[in-house]
Amino acid sequence: EQLVESGGGLVQSGGSLRLSCTAEGDIRRFYEMGWYRQSQGKQRELVATVTAGADTNYVDSVKGRFTISRDNAKNTLYLQMNSLKPEDTAVYYCNAKSAPRYEYWGQGTQVTVSS
Repeated sequence: EQLVESGGGLVQSGGSLRLSCTAEGDIRRFYEMGWYRQSQGKQRELVATVTAGADTNYVDSVKGRFTISRDNAKNTLYLQMNSLKPEDTAVYYCNAKSAPRYEYWGQGTQVTVSS
């Protein structure tokens, strides 16, 4: 399964970006989709997830600033990022999980927040 991310870029502190992740096929088969990020010298960390039932989960550092959503009609996962901070700078990866234990990753998109 190919996941293609887009929407990354350079933004000033306090700005906004929206990341998109488009799948080749029907995303309704993914019981969970999410965004992870990895900054230089650090391990990849969970940012947010959304289930097929639209239940969401966020890491504490982005709560109230980021919103994850999925559009089944467009086979696309989104991450709306507001009030961005320099510490949000990272490569952001799309992730999808399907039964029984399949997992897919996108190629990553760079987000850079300048102070």
